[in-house]
Amino acid sequence: MEANREKYAADISSIKEAHERIKPYIHRTPVLTSESLNLMSGRSLFFKCEFFQKGGAFKFRGACNAVLSLDPEQAAKGVVTHSSGNHAAALSLAAKLQGIPAYIVVPKGAPKCKVDNVIRYGGKVIWSESTMSSRETVAAKVLQETGSVLIHPYNDGRIISGQGTIALELLEQIQEIDAIVVPISGGGLISGVALAAKSIKPSIRIIAAEPKGADDAAKSKVAGKIITLPLTNTIADGLRASLGDLTWPVVRDLVDDVITLEDCEIIEAMRMCYEILKVSVEPSGAIGLAAVLSNSFRNNPSWRDCKNIGIVLSGGNVDLGSLWDSFKSSK
Repeated sequence: MEANREKYAADISSIKEAHERIKPYIHRTPVLTSESLNLMSGRSLFFKCEFFQKGGAFKFRGACNAVLSLDPEQAAKGVVTHSSGNHAAALSLAAKLQGIPAYIVVPKGAPKCKVDNVIRYGGKVIWSESTMSSRETVAAKVLQETGSVLIHPYNDGRIISGQGTIALELLEQIQEIDAIVVPISGGGLISGVALAAKSIKPSIRIIAAEPKGADDAAKSKVAGKIITLPLTNTIADGLRASLGDLTWPVVRDLVDDVITLEDCEIIEAMRMCYEILKVSVEPSGAIGLAAVLSNSFRNNPSWRDCKNIGIVLSGGNVDLGSLWDSFKSSK
């Protein structure tokens, strides 16, 4: 894997460098276990609690690494991104800690709790229409006007390296893990985790969890090329992005499988996080538990030897209004 710096946008060296860079700023998040969930799954589950990360999600790792990687002249002009969720808040917080401006292009209809986080952390919200083309157009205009640096939510080597620090920590905390289940959207998180984990432990399996209403990664793996969807429909608002040209090669080569879940399965996993683990996890964060409890995972002979499974609970920024509506509709 050391020879892959040219092949992939990140590698174990850049991930270790990122960890040293961000260590003073991030939380080393705990790992939770539950005998009840172990019995339900028939395996030993280890939950990496990224909802306890600053900003309430794993995104702060990548955003912090990207901001700290800027030279002083770049940093002084600030950073810009387009995001409807946790990356927006994470970049706002990372910029605030360094005393530089953050311009956040937010599509209309973004979850209120996540927009509130951006404002709380001092990000300057600029609204766009909900389409990706509108987001990108508005972000390009802000870049031109401010001279700031674009920090993409996932298709950036600095972001991938920062997210990979999760695997460094998890495999230090629980050495016996033989598989890690990771939510997948644009692929920044799973790319970093896969690059780090497979460098440290080549035999480890990396399994992606994805909503059926936004299953572009599953379709891409089957097709052998990036497939984008014209429309997504899922309660997991953080898992609606498409893979990027930097994340796709890692997903193509190092992700062993993609498990797709119905929204009702994701909602049930959220409920279990509340009732059994006693933690608040957003839909995108709970999908890994949903995957491990699903029939498609439990009945697949390929995973029979995976006894110790790490699950990344990626975030805890729950839109409570949508949550209660989902609970009611799932009954």
